[in-house]
Amino acid sequence: MRALLQDGVLPPRDQAEAESILRACVHCGFCNATCPSYQILGDERDGPRGRIYLMKHVLEGGEMSGLTQQHLDRCLGCRACETTCPSGVQYTRLLELTRPAVAERAPRSSSQRILRWALRRVIPKPELFGPLIALGRLVRTLLPRALRRVVPQRSTAHYRAEAPAVARTRVGLLAGCVQDTAAPQINEAATALLAKMGIALMRQPASGCCGAMSLHMGALEEAKQAARRNIDAWFPLLESGEISSVFSASSGCSQVLKDYGHLLRDDVAYAGRAQRVAEAIRDGSEFLSAEAVHQLSETSRGGQGRRVAFQCPCSLQHGLKGGGRVEALLVAAGYTLTPVRESHLCCGSAGTYSILQPTVSEALLQRKLEGLNSPGVSAIATANIGCQLHLTKESVHPVRHWLELVADAAGCRAN
Repeated sequence: MRALLQDGVLPPRDQAEAESILRACVHCGFCNATCPSYQILGDERDGPRGRIYLMKHVLEGGEMSGLTQQHLDRCLGCRACETTCPSGVQYTRLLELTRPAVAERAPRSSSQRILRWALRRVIPKPELFGPLIALGRLVRTLLPRALRRVVPQRSTAHYRAEAPAVARTRVGLLAGCVQDTAAPQINEAATALLAKMGIALMRQPASGCCGAMSLHMGALEEAKQAARRNIDAWFPLLESGEISSVFSASSGCSQVLKDYGHLLRDDVAYAGRAQRVAEAIRDGSEFLSAEAVHQLSETSRGGQGRRVAFQCPCSLQHGLKGGGRVEALLVAAGYTLTPVRESHLCCGSAGTYSILQPTVSEALLQRKLEGLNSPGVSAIATANIGCQLHLTKESVHPVRHWLELVADAAGCRAN
């Protein structure tokens, strides 16, 4: 794609990167075939190819309106287009580069700015989000259905999270903001499961949100601040050898954490440390082997052939390129996986997308659940807290994190 970007719209280094990405696009349109928003809306401007043209227009200094921003906002950031693209176009990176320029030229309404500010200030902070969840659960039966369905019910699953008798290695734990507040049993399951393998998970109170929410909403500096806080918390422990790596149960967080090196590449004070931490991040699906899971599950009767439908989050299959890893672990634990139709499509969660773009999000949710529901399914498994909460809104089956299911199979459950 021919691109003549206007000087000054982006910093010189970002401009060169954006120009390189644009020139890689050959207009083929294969991306539209796997784009969730295009599948729902059928508008060229709501598919990757159309959005690339819109971004190119902005970066070349063309006039724009709020309509351009609307079409870019409808992107879920799922990266399915990147998996499909035969030319290797880094679409998500182009979107990250372009969003600040769009926000500057087409300011949002006051109500939208306030809503986005509130979401970034409340949801990633357990001290604020936790009381809201607790209040919602307390009055859940009194709420109208639209609100009741978004309040996560408390899990009845609990796990023996004692430390291993002899820890052969210590690993940092990203507790997560939303995950630790809405579904603390996930980290309990991970801690109990890894303890059986002689691995001690260590919480670091100074760490916090990975920065995903700010990044997805275009608040780049906020995302960088979250990254710096986590780097300050983990880097000394990695350098001293107190921990060997950092464990993340949520694939959405893992994807962002692994990108810290790129996110802070221009920060002289943090670039080296950011890359060191990024290289130490391990998604849960990378931490366990099928052989280890099979050995742990064999003595506890495992999944006993229970039929499970696995929803592979976009962050895992497109962002981390980890499709098939969790499926292999569930099979090793004794579960029987059912076929999932349109497994490549996003469920519609995508961070705050379900709040900011409810029409497209709800359509994708129904489409995803139709693809997951097969005869005899006893549970739906996923690998990302956002997907888990979103699917739970309408699912007739329990929706659980895969670590919970593997921990169940390994006999880690306390009840």
